Amino acid sequence: MSSLAVVTSGEFQIWDVFGWAGQAVFTWRTLEQWLSSEKAKRSVAPSPSFWTWSLTGIVLLLVYQCYRRDPVMVLGSLVSGSIYARNLWVSRRPRPAVPRAR
Repeated sequence: MSSLAVVTSGEFQIWDVFGWAGQAVFTWRTLEQWLSSEKAKRSVAPSPSFWTWSLTGIVLLLVYQCYRRDPVMVLGSLVSGSIYARNLWVSRRPRPAVPRAR
């Protein structure tokens, strides 16, 4: 049964909360990135919050996808999630000191 059919039929399961929450988190991270880019007047990813939201969203969606037994989406989420985790790790590294001009 499609998600739209679930919403219109009134048949609701707790697993649907994970799917909807995951989509909401991804929507938020996109809005946050857009607003940060508008403020900076260039394209930016607000690290590390962008990657934290990305990981949160992918975990929620992964729970939902596992429940749905959707191997294609699970594999895609695992690949994306590993990239998000790496980017979060890199974004939290201390930045090297910038030498001062004399």
